[in-house]
Amino acid sequence: MHNDEARQKICLGRIIYPHTSTDNQIYMSRLFPTESILISIAAVERDTGIGKDTLRVWERRYNFPQPTRDAYGERAYPIEQVEKLRVIKRLMDQKFRPGKIVSLPIDVLNRMSLDQGQNPEDAGNQSQNIKAHLISCLQLIKVHDIVGLQKLFSEYISKIGLSSFINNCVAPLNALVGEEWMRGNLQVFEEHMYSQCVTQTLHQAVLQIDRPTGLVNPKVLLTTFPEERHGLGLLMAQCMFELCHCKCVSLGVQTPIRDVVLASKAHESDVVALSFSASLNPNHVVDGLNELRQQLPLHIEIWAGGGNPILSRREIKGVRVMKDLYSIQHEIQKWRESQA
Repeated sequence: MHNDEARQKICLGRIIYPHTSTDNQIYMSRLFPTESILISIAAVERDTGIGKDTLRVWERRYNFPQPTRDAYGERAYPIEQVEKLRVIKRLMDQKFRPGKIVSLPIDVLNRMSLDQGQNPEDAGNQSQNIKAHLISCLQLIKVHDIVGLQKLFSEYISKIGLSSFINNCVAPLNALVGEEWMRGNLQVFEEHMYSQCVTQTLHQAVLQIDRPTGLVNPKVLLTTFPEERHGLGLLMAQCMFELCHCKCVSLGVQTPIRDVVLASKAHESDVVALSFSASLNPNHVVDGLNELRQQLPLHIEIWAGGGNPILSRREIKGVRVMKDLYSIQHEIQKWRESQA
């Protein structure tokens, strides 16, 4: 196997982010690291949930998005356009028709998407600054400045909040680091350093979350199946659950199904939440979820999320799929309403 092929296969099992958003491939110019960050059409499809054919139709019909072309002649989208596509997709999930919203300015879309947890006053500045933050983070990784990276993360959380930090900084940065590693621009130890830095930052941020009283809070058990060894996406999901004031217990990664069942009963869980990266065999995802559903009592819900494409292509009876990390907020609200 050639080195490039080996790197591509290994990269699929590494730090590609799941979410919300999935495992979008962001790449930067080697010669001009301050140029616009671009995202491939395949990555945009996975990240936003909007199909390639739909993107091409919108391009012709609504003159948006407006991709450039990468070095291989393929469509590549500026990150600002991807941010707008994410908001459009959230509004479409609320039954808005694309013909009514695709051509609207981003500030209008953000106001319409208030209930998605997006502050419209911050959205404009956030969209303008995201590219600079990603470049700054990548530069700190390459010079091995762990302290500087942690400080930058802390400042970012303080400025835009933990939810926005996870969805608009960590998620695309995961993909950027994975892409740079695959291209040979980052070493394994640098990728590990970054991953550990993010993990520590998120753990510390969770401890700072206020715990209001008076809410009906579900008990959530978080883990992955034995074949899934990637835990950063699971931690990102846990942070979103914690922000919704859920009572979370994380088993970490690679938990046998039988132990998932035993742990959910021992902790009297209301929800079992599982994360699946794009590298996991789709058959393992489907078979594992079906087996878990058969073994769990019906009153314990199963929520699944991540970048594995099988989650959006195949319905699994008794399993609720999170389209992105923002979906957690809405599903928790629905759960509370059902309990009331």
